[in-house]
Amino acid sequence: MLLRIYPENPSSRQIRTVVECLLDGGVIIYPTDTVYGMGCDIFKSKAIERIAQIKGIKAEKANFSFICSDLSQLSDYTRPITNDVFKLMKKNLPGPFTFILNASNSVPKLIQSKKKTVGIRIPGNNIPLEIVNELGHPIMSTSIHDDDEILEYTTDPELIYEKYKDLVDIVIDGGFGDNEASTIIDCTGIEPLIIREGKGELI
Repeated sequence: MLLRIYPENPSSRQIRTVVECLLDGGVIIYPTDTVYGMGCDIFKSKAIERIAQIKGIKAEKANFSFICSDLSQLSDYTRPITNDVFKLMKKNLPGPFTFILNASNSVPKLIQSKKKTVGIRIPGNNIPLEIVNELGHPIMSTSIHDDDEILEYTTDPELIYEKYKDLVDIVIDGGFGDNEASTIIDCTGIEPLIIREGKGELI
């Protein structure tokens, strides 16, 4: 299903349609403030495995992130963070950043990396934020890559739908996406470390 949702004012009825799909173990593709992402409910292990299969990787070896609706969800899924890290996140989120934090035991084993870390995203896009709000807990997120050697990410939701319509349950058309991924900051060491330069610039 291709579902048009307007990021400025997402329709609550359409958001509910997406959440019902996630609760049924569905896989969705949705816009963020960077590239389009593929995701599912973090507690649906079959859906996580399905995404890994679509991407041709092993679930336990993948670096999947979480999309949270706000910083209050951090304490449920990450180990305590320092005041400095919290301030850094608060200043830069919502925004095009992925913060790598130490995972708590609430993070499903399939999503934790071997280092027991998890990537946290709070994108500046109302569609995924409303989905997470309605669902009541984070959704898993992984970027959609393109097979094209020049274009790393597909930005046109209709082209994404053509490619993935038989593999996922819903593709959300939220307008053209960006072709630059998020900046990744590893906050598990003594000092935060940028491990991938992307769209965001830390303030």
